Formats: sequence, structure tokens, C-alpha cells
Amino acid sequence: MTTPSRAHSFNAVAAAYAANRPSYPPALLDAVEELAGRPLAGARVADIGAGTGMATSLLHERGARIVAVEPGDGMTEQFRRTLPGVPVVRGDGNSLPLADASADVITYAQAWHWTDPARSVPEAMRVLRPGGALALWWNVADRGVGWIADQTTRIRRFFGDADIVLGAHGTAGRTRELGGLDSADRTVPWTREVPLDTHLANLASHSVFLVAGEKVTREFIDAERAVLKDLFPHGGVREAYVVDLRVALR
Repeated sequence: MTTPSRAHSFNAVAAAYAANRPSYPPALLDAVEELAGRPLAGARVADIGAGTGMATSLLHERGARIVAVEPGDGMTEQFRRTLPGVPVVRGDGNSLPLADASADVITYAQAWHWTDPARSVPEAMRVLRPGGALALWWNVADRGVGWIADQTTRIRRFFGDADIVLGAHGTAGRTRELGGLDSADRTVPWTREVPLDTHLANLASHSVFLVAGEKVTREFIDAERAVLKDLFPHGGVREAYVVDLRVALR
């Protein structure tokens, strides 16, 4: 399955994605402001690969003057239901439908790894104003937590690669391709407690499950449910994440 096909696999499950995927802690936006050297309130922000609007919503609440860019039909439709007052335009990070020097901050939440940095870096620099900031971040499952490390092992055994499921795309990987840009990294740990069904639906919303098909997904999810019921008999799962952030300045 090609990267574009995997990237667009989310469109068929946009509502489930919006309902079950984790958002981001307030401390993340505090870190973005610190590393960007400016408040988000009043800033012109472009959120690229906005999906259903999870990050866009937080940026909007922070007071950013925001426009979202999203390539997918299903995700865009869900975005408009969730954030009817926020503009969203069709496009992707390799060819931004935005004017030169029109943004103070460009954000990619869980989206930079779907781009070709040879194209997306120059596009970001074109759209950013002088002194502007490019902020990239990912929720990464905290494998320092025992049960998450064990789940990672089970996923790796089943699919052969846990990273593509659990979001290990961050500053140790694709962001190397920012080249010589002046940048800084930050990690922001956080947790959320969700029902077991939400945790499993979150897993199933990742692209490797979506392209594997319903039968394969159900096989893994059913087996995982049995394991986690023993670990969390009261039905609440405390997920642990580290948000992996990099901010580069123009």
C-alpha cells in the first residue's frame, strides 16, 4: 500500500477518528509559543493536514487567526461539522494553497510524515513571514510504561512494525529532513484515561489497520481486548503519551 493510499485511508473513518484519537495537552501550545518566540493569540496560523480539526480547535481557542488545509474529502467534511466557523481549504503540504509570506506560524499535527520534505520545506518557507515558525508535532505512545511496551511488542509481532501504528514519527525521524533550519525540540508528556472500547477504537483508526481490512483488524482487536480486560478490570485505560515537538524558525 502506497503512502498516499495510507494517508487517504482515514477519510472513510473520519467520524471514528474524531471520536477516539487523542488530542493534545495545553502545555504543548505553551511550548510552541515559547519556541516560536511569540503568542499564538492574534497570530496568523495555518494548520496543515488538519484532519478532523483536533489541533485546529485548540489553536483557535488559543486565539490564533487560523486557516486549515486538508486534502481528504471525509476528513474535510468532518472538520466542517466540528468547526463550522473556521475556514478550511483543500490542499496538502507539498503544494500549499496559501499566499507568499501569509502566515506567522505553520503547524503540522500528526501530518508531517505524509509529506515529501524536498517539497514541503520550501513550501513552508514560502508561506511563512520572516521570523515565522514551523511547528511539527506527534503524539507518541510512551513505551516507558510497561503495558504500552508490551502492547507495542504484540503489534510488532502481528504487523512487523509498531512504529507505523503507534506514531513514532517525531524528531528522531522525519524531522531530520528540515536540513539546516534553526530549530529546537521539546517533549511534553501527558496522559488520558478512556474506556477500553475507546482505546481499541483509537488503535483501529491507524492507517496500518485501515489498509489491512476489517477481518485482520478484528482479529487483532479481539485478542487485544482479552489481554487488556485482565490488565484493566474496571474498564478504564490510562493511555500515556509524549508529544514530540520541533519548532523551526524562518
